[in-house]
Amino acid sequence: MKTRKTRHQFYLPDDLSARLAAMAAEPGSSKTAILTDALTTWFERRAAHELDTRFAVRLDRQSRSADRMEEKLDFLTEALGLFVRHQLTLTAHQPTFDPETQRLGRLRYDEFVKAAGRLAARTAQAEPRPDRSLGRVHTGKGE
Repeated sequence: MKTRKTRHQFYLPDDLSARLAAMAAEPGSSKTAILTDALTTWFERRAAHELDTRFAVRLDRQSRSADRMEEKLDFLTEALGLFVRHQLTLTAHQPTFDPETQRLGRLRYDEFVKAAGRLAARTAQAEPRPDRSLGRVHTGKGE
């Protein structure tokens, strides 16, 4: 009869041998089952450690990159808040606008909202981004 097990002979220190014998004496357990479970657990833990070692550098780099992006976003949020506060302070005590100025303001605001919508749509679709310095669009080809 053929089994899918290999017989091993090895030595254990006396204290481990006594503990193994005590555990194997419990009903429903055997030395083979105990050692099989122990070795399986040890190998799995070692494999997990190898994965941690393998990807730790890359994950640390990505974590630092995310931290830098968060710092930049915090800075931009604060800068925008200061700008809005500055603008509100400047326009707080101005007289009401005449109808023509209100109409121009509405048109400018509508254009701003449309431009922001186009930018959001382009970002969502990952289209080429405009070159802000020249008003051209990057296509990714050697222009």
